[in-house]
Amino acid sequence: MAESHGGAKGPAAGAHTEADGGHHGGGFPPFESSSFASQLVSLAIFFVLLYVIVSKLALPRIGGAIEARQNKIEGDLAEAQKLKDQSDAALKAYESELASARTRAQAIGNESRDKANAQAEAERKVLEEQLAAKLAGAEKTIASTRAAAMSNVRGIAADAAGQIVQQLTGVVPDAASVNAAVDASLKG
Repeated sequence: MAESHGGAKGPAAGAHTEADGGHHGGGFPPFESSSFASQLVSLAIFFVLLYVIVSKLALPRIGGAIEARQNKIEGDLAEAQKLKDQSDAALKAYESELASARTRAQAIGNESRDKANAQAEAERKVLEEQLAAKLAGAEKTIASTRAAAMSNVRGIAADAAGQIVQQLTGVVPDAASVNAAVDASLKG
């Protein structure tokens, strides 16, 4: 087994030397001093070409995009400021309309309250007059009923006194003396 391993090692080493054998300079090509001049020329051409492409094509596009973006931002800010100013003006108009509406509503409320108070006062006066008239009528009725009752009371009192005296004494009193006694008793 050691022989087969050693045999595999031999051809791999030969392949490596064949690959190395093609470059007889023995170093990294960019660091070889014989190709420095051509490398510097190609680097300068590439740099100039890259500079031209970047300065003539890419930078104007990037600058244009940045400028367009800046203009868009400034336009949006100006539009936002304009809309803010409009909304502030609309808010002030709304607040003034609201204050005006409140004032009108308060005036209408005061007017309605005053009308309702005046109407209630008029209705109260009419009711007071009606009640005063009914009260006067009731007082007249009470006075006439009292007068009628008092006249009946006097007659009833005279009859009752006559009956009581007759019951107690067995003698019928004369009407004039009974009426005189009742009148004296009613006067107090």
